[in-house]
Amino acid sequence: MTNAIALTLNGRTVTDRVEGRRTLADFLRDQQGLTGTHLGCEHGVCGACTVLLDDKPVRSCITFAAAVDGAAVTTIEGFESDALMAIIREAFSEAHGLQCGYCTPGMLIAVRDMIQRGVAETPAQIRLGLAGNLCRCTGYAGIVRAVELANARVKAPRPVA
Repeated sequence: MTNAIALTLNGRTVTDRVEGRRTLADFLRDQQGLTGTHLGCEHGVCGACTVLLDDKPVRSCITFAAAVDGAAVTTIEGFESDALMAIIREAFSEAHGLQCGYCTPGMLIAVRDMIQRGVAETPAQIRLGLAGNLCRCTGYAGIVRAVELANARVKAPRPVA
């Protein structure tokens, strides 16, 4: 059985049909061609598939596509012109918070959410906030530094023109 869905995906209206058991991650990757959403564990544990659903981070591998009918979904591709995400990406690059890159899309979305909610103030807060995003390459030291750097840049006073 298929379901008709309509949603806002990265700022554009999308209508499609999905099987009832199809996950949001599979819908995004296979039906929409948005391969920035990575599948790691497919059990909601690793965080590689994190996207925003109505501005809240969710694991797309355990969210049914049919359940997002009428919702707004933002994948990593949807942050192309997002100023906060640009700061975070730059900080990850500078602080060596990247290695293989597999966890990066979900990690960046989680970090953006943490900074917006004001829960990226200390290394302990950052590590707690990222506990649901697994990285096998970095040991998290560079990631924590990247989040600290991005958070400091967001909070820095901007010069008046």
